[in-house]
Amino acid sequence: MKIGICASPSQIASWNDSSALSFDYVEINVQASLKPEAADDVFAAEAQAAGLGLASSTVGRTAGALPFPALAANCFLPGDLKVTGPAVDAARLARYADKAFQRAAAVGIRHIVFGSGGARQVPEGFALAEGFEQYVEALRVCAPLAEKHGVVLVVEPLNRGECNLVNTVLEGAAAVARVNRPGVRLLVDIFHMLRNGESPDDIVKAGPWIAHAHVAECEIRSAPGVKGDDFGPFLRALKRAGYAGALSLECHWSPSAADMCAEAAQGLQVIRKQLAAAGF
Repeated sequence: MKIGICASPSQIASWNDSSALSFDYVEINVQASLKPEAADDVFAAEAQAAGLGLASSTVGRTAGALPFPALAANCFLPGDLKVTGPAVDAARLARYADKAFQRAAAVGIRHIVFGSGGARQVPEGFALAEGFEQYVEALRVCAPLAEKHGVVLVVEPLNRGECNLVNTVLEGAAAVARVNRPGVRLLVDIFHMLRNGESPDDIVKAGPWIAHAHVAECEIRSAPGVKGDDFGPFLRALKRAGYAGALSLECHWSPSAADMCAEAAQGLQVIRKQLAAAGF
């Protein structure tokens, strides 16, 4: 299984290629790094400066300053691009998604994570059931655009403390099944499952839809090994589900570069051991 780290290019640019930090990929931030509503020249210049390889006629493919490639990106939508409630702007969503997917493909990213609790939070006084239908419609807008650019949008269920819509793996699977397009799939985030008290068996039930995964410890979203969380039941469920995708460490990292390196190295070692014990 490929193991990645959720981080900004600047956080990892100075890392060496030692085995302690040999992640397979980095998962970056759509809004910060792909800038879907910025001009193309602004994006191209900033992507090149960040070490994200581009293949275009205007900017040659860079060697890349990053120690490992960007293969995924999260934080899909800004909070003001609402997909539920009375202020939905489907035209803006389509423009934004098309540009985000185009730029993702240009730098080699294949999975875009749709967490974006601020964008999908159903406003007070608005029916949750109607909000869910709007959310499904937003996924339907995005699906053909993702497919056009060869990327996959993955629905990330968020714990109930962060959002009021699509909180569980089974709710996420229901939304993805409603769309039923190859451009929209499901993400399993073990941190959110732990916060919600979800059963690992739900991963097996949702197995056919799962295309990406996240992990962090439950209490403070720390890296594996900080608090000693055992992710075994969830990893074994992923194995039973036939999951063959990647796993990103989406954690709260120390602001100190040295401390972050130490946490990341320990987290990578711990999750590798737990994955091996689960049969990966």
